[in-house]
Amino acid sequence: MNKCPIQALALRLAICATAALTVSAQATGASGGHSAHGHGAQGHDHSRPASAPAAAPDSMASGEVRRVDSSAGKLTLRHGEIPNLDMPPMTMVFEVADRAFLAGLKPGDKIRFRAEKSSTGFVVTVIEPAR
Repeated sequence: MNKCPIQALALRLAICATAALTVSAQATGASGGHSAHGHGAQGHDHSRPASAPAAAPDSMASGEVRRVDSSAGKLTLRHGEIPNLDMPPMTMVFEVADRAFLAGLKPGDKIRFRAEKSSTGFVVTVIEPAR
């Protein structure tokens, strides 16, 4: 089976993302209220269920890889607006939920991704090549 490296990466990322989403949905779904998942009293659109697919077009952000730090498990991205975080476009460093996400990525790659707020910063939980 001879797959394109990008296709193989996308498959690995989809598998890892599914596992991460399951854990995330269980954690946020079990506790309810805004303060339990870091929103406090801020108003946010919760019309989508917590278990909505991470790859839903309205939840994915576009970005360009600027730097890959595999040893630290970090990725520097120049990104557009991140809808689920109410974050404007900028360049910043993200942690990755799984270091396997970094395999095959290089500066200049165009991607689509989903990030979540964690206790240590912002974490990329889903990543795929831009279409």
